[in-house]
Amino acid sequence: MKRKPTRRRSMALTADLVVRVERIEPDPGPEPGTTEHTDAEFDGLVERLLAEYRPETLWVFAYGSLIWNPEFVPVEQRPATAPGWHRSFCLKLTRWRGTRQLPALMLALDRGGSCNGIVYRLPAEDHFGQLGQLMRREIDANPPTNVPCWIKVKTKEGPLRALAFVAAPDGKAYAGRLPLEQVADTLARAAGHWGSSAQYLFRTVSKLEESGIRDRNLWRIQELVARQIIASTGDA
Repeated sequence: MKRKPTRRRSMALTADLVVRVERIEPDPGPEPGTTEHTDAEFDGLVERLLAEYRPETLWVFAYGSLIWNPEFVPVEQRPATAPGWHRSFCLKLTRWRGTRQLPALMLALDRGGSCNGIVYRLPAEDHFGQLGQLMRREIDANPPTNVPCWIKVKTKEGPLRALAFVAAPDGKAYAGRLPLEQVADTLARAAGHWGSSAQYLFRTVSKLEESGIRDRNLWRIQELVARQIIASTGDA
């Protein structure tokens, strides 16, 4: 998935199509067998991360919603590639953008291939607090399937070590590698108390395109989702 310096393409999935399937569902709460993390547990996660690696400069690798909704103000950002990882709709969600009856899928980094994204440099002060904020944003169920991990990324300025959130293959919410048609069918229909999965896809692909990041699989998925929404709601 190479980044190409070409003009932004027109997506098949448009804001108007997303509106057709946009809805808000009640929050069903944590999946049975899981709980929500306490503040002490989040602090423990951060302590373990900093015990593994205590960076002088804190970098965060973004590949999905952190690109369009980072919830932090970076000091610097660079295009980056994460070798050994690829962007994949491999996490099943039964809340947020899905329900128990119609689970959603969310992006995570899964093993294999490579992933083009953006690496953000965070302010130098209070790394503990900034990491804690990221844990609370990115990690849902306890035990989690989307887990924090220090990974190596490549940039034009040289290699970096950055924090990323990757899929745990043994996690309860891990969906594995699914056919693109199955992913598209899910994203075209699922929604939760944060809105629709189609909206999540639209915002992600739009921001990747705006940033000059081409992802062949996501581009194909947005085309399939557009077709499904048109088929289910009509041409008008």
